[in-house]
Amino acid sequence: MSDASAVSVSDYRRTAVMGLLTVLAGAVDAISFLTMGHVFCALVTGNVLFLSFALAGEGDVPVARPATTIGAFVSAAAVSAVVLKWLADRGRPWFPVGLTGEALLLAGGGAVVLLRHGTGPVGDTSDFFGIGLVALAMGVRASTALRMRVPGMPTLLSQTAIAELVNDVLDRPGDVLRGVSARQRLARTRWTATVAGIFLGGALATLLLVPLGTGRALLVIAVLVMIIAVSAMLVPLEKR
Repeated sequence: MSDASAVSVSDYRRTAVMGLLTVLAGAVDAISFLTMGHVFCALVTGNVLFLSFALAGEGDVPVARPATTIGAFVSAAAVSAVVLKWLADRGRPWFPVGLTGEALLLAGGGAVVLLRHGTGPVGDTSDFFGIGLVALAMGVRASTALRMRVPGMPTLLSQTAIAELVNDVLDRPGDVLRGVSARQRLARTRWTATVAGIFLGGALATLLLVPLGTGRALLVIAVLVMIIAVSAMLVPLEKR
């Protein structure tokens, strides 16, 4: 079997879907950082650092906010991992279920923020319930993306993809000009889509969604995630 034939239509479809989810994760982080008190609901590594700063008595973020975000993310990741495995072991469509859970939690976070803060930002008012719901959604996303096992596309962070892409290009500098195999081209596409997706999501959220207000922006993202979930139900993406 040739290398080209090893890349299937499903591979490209999964790449496209995970790329879209990466854009939405970047948007969530932009909204949470800019309008919900300077926390990252998707990029948990940032919150770990914020927590360390707060415990050391430095920085502008109090202990409770990053601690709430980390706790919610980890809890949702653990519970959803169990649920998705249970569904997968029984041959049921776990991927759209994971996305549906994420969308509902995002919608809940958006509704809470709208009810408590209107169309304005959450800011520094420490709305732990709203922040917690968004972090729960991203915890579900983490387990969903991990189980999908699309190499180089965790959808929540880009630093590994940057390193993999740079190392691959440096290992094969001539391939950049001469072309690469279908499998290697797909890998580079995934790494690039991860980096570009986070950037694009952050830019779109800053320019388009943040002006809507935190609550409405989260509801828009929730609707988009639900559309992807319905599409994944109609055209399954899970590996058999």
